[in-house]
Amino acid sequence: MAKKVLIVTGDAVEALEVYYPYYRCLEEGFEVTIAAPKKKKLHTVVHDFLDWDTYTEKPGYLIEAHASFDEVDPSEYDGLIIPGGRAPEFIRMYDSLLKIVAHFFEENKPVGAICHASLIFTSLREHLKGRELTAYIACKPEVEASGATYIEEKLHVDGNLVSGHDWSNLPEFMREFFKALK
Repeated sequence: MAKKVLIVTGDAVEALEVYYPYYRCLEEGFEVTIAAPKKKKLHTVVHDFLDWDTYTEKPGYLIEAHASFDEVDPSEYDGLIIPGGRAPEFIRMYDSLLKIVAHFFEENKPVGAICHASLIFTSLREHLKGRELTAYIACKPEVEASGATYIEEKLHVDGNLVSGHDWSNLPEFMREFFKALK
């Protein structure tokens, strides 16, 4: 039976951080569901590191959300991926999403969080207290506010939690996520 992976996101998800994991999971033969606040076409964004002090943002491709958070039964999935971008800023406001993410921590299933995904964890402090993770550097205050220790590496694994700094770390991030999933 194929492993099932859930990707949770919303509008303004970083394009590479949703497309790369989605296609890599399909290549591995996994069943993949993209869930969002509503079942619809999501707008992605492209973040880049130019000569600014922070990243730039441009509109990206559209990607289909296969299910809404309310339709997801997390017990049906073996692993969870949370892409970054600006989506985590607002999807963390959905109680149904928080219940989904909490399930993966409570059941010790693999959780992959990249870049701004860590913003969701500020609403799940009970599951992050004492943990270690990395994220985009601007998310360091939120990582620490969630009770976790910010690790200044591009990739970090703490038990079932695989975390990455940004889209440039996707190959290593997915390799570690697959190890945790298998």
